[in-house]
Amino acid sequence: MIRFFRSGNPLTVLLLLIYTLLVKFYYLIHPSTFMADGSEGLLYHLLVKWMHSLAGDSPLLFTSLAILLLFLQSLLFTRIINHHRLFPRPTYLPAMCYLLFTSMLHSWNVFSPALLVNLIMLWVFSSITELYTRTSARDVVFNIGFALGVCGLFYFPSVIFCFLLLASMLIMRAFRLAEWIIAVLGLICPLYLMGTYLFLTGQMTLLWKIPNIGASLPMITDYKVWGAMVACVLFFVIGWLLLQRPLKKMLIQGRKIWAALIIYVVVAMLVPFFNIHFSAAYWVLAVLPVSMFAGNVFWSVTNDTFANIIHFITLAYVIVMQYFS
Repeated sequence: MIRFFRSGNPLTVLLLLIYTLLVKFYYLIHPSTFMADGSEGLLYHLLVKWMHSLAGDSPLLFTSLAILLLFLQSLLFTRIINHHRLFPRPTYLPAMCYLLFTSMLHSWNVFSPALLVNLIMLWVFSSITELYTRTSARDVVFNIGFALGVCGLFYFPSVIFCFLLLASMLIMRAFRLAEWIIAVLGLICPLYLMGTYLFLTGQMTLLWKIPNIGASLPMITDYKVWGAMVACVLFFVIGWLLLQRPLKKMLIQGRKIWAALIIYVVVAMLVPFFNIHFSAAYWVLAVLPVSMFAGNVFWSVTNDTFANIIHFITLAYVIVMQYFS
């Protein structure tokens, strides 16, 4: 099976759709409504309220929408990866890994602010890859900052991704103070526009719901969360180690993009600790970049039999966690 996803054949999208239905079938027959744990942002609250007025509390609708978002994100992520040639040849392995790893935890398949943030972060990551080739990046860094500000309206702790932007600017470009200031202005702009809208519509009391952030260091006792996180960290570390040799043969831009991805993983793993109420559901933010390194694990294992064994062991773990635990 791995050799089909290793290929960049456009027909692989059809196989990826079938694979999605396979690993997500349990969640379709046991659907859940949208996430509302108190950590969501104002824009997410307004969006869910509007969707609720149209479709009610249909668990199947929200779960189907969540799975559709995951599938679309896997395709968009693959397009970015193949466009920048981060692998020697076009491949759908990161997309497969993203769909597989997000199936390890039920809360990663629930319609939530994190899924919407992931969709925006794909555009942010795509824009970050352009920083190296631009002579003037002021428009790009403003747009990235603006997108991160919108993320903050869906899920406020995601503004911490501004550290990803600043670190990526250090990696991709020489330090220019004007670009850093413009990035911060872009980050503030959506918050300013939302505040203006609330003021003009007489809803200023909602303004205090925007900075919905805290800090927590929870004691995680759920073995499913531990299993999912151990699997993600293990594939991330192995993928990074296997990357060292091919990294030397890459163009400078490719090496810088992989370096930015490492920062992306670290920041995304820290974001959920700034929730008012900690939830492992928000670690799906880290699964997106981790799937790149997991894809590299399967890419680097040239023996198809061994690669399939690794894949089927992981798939078996997912099925056991879904149906038999």
